[in-house]
Amino acid sequence: MKIYTGTGDTGMTSLFSGERVLKSHERLNAYGDLDELSSTLGLLAAQLPPGEEETVSQIYAIQSELLSMGAWLATTPDSGSACVLHEITDAPRLQLENQIDAMQEKLSPLSQFILPGGHKTAGLAHVARTMCRRAERDAVAMYASMSEAERTREIQTLMVYLNRLSDYLFVLARYCNALHETADITWPRP
Repeated sequence: MKIYTGTGDTGMTSLFSGERVLKSHERLNAYGDLDELSSTLGLLAAQLPPGEEETVSQIYAIQSELLSMGAWLATTPDSGSACVLHEITDAPRLQLENQIDAMQEKLSPLSQFILPGGHKTAGLAHVARTMCRRAERDAVAMYASMSEAERTREIQTLMVYLNRLSDYLFVLARYCNALHETADITWPRP
């Protein structure tokens, strides 16, 4: 199978459900954000030290969820292609919440605003967090532009997941700093 087809050379591409749309279509923005976020998470996972296999495994599970969610974003609601997609449930969100709680137990309480940064892994987690927030905004914008008939439970669940994922990534950034014995950078209020 060739990686290049030339079918997108005119600025058009195909959704998973088969429709041809502009590459600037809101669906592509939304699932492109998820792809970008997943790539950054892959870089973060590669930077974690030995002994953090559980955290790496969590990141891989998140990447898998993002791929499934991207497929939903690339499929129009009335398409027959939706029947082959992985169902989006609340289970991944609940898992994130448990992981957030477990990481927070290992951290000192947060009493000040912090600036993104510290150890390079924390910086990557903060970059991923901001990408996640953009992905959430683009998914919300896409959802808002849909008719009632087009709005699906999967897209609603995806938006909640992205909101929780940004929380996870914030806590992961703090966890990465603690892991490397690097202090969070507190905001020196002007």
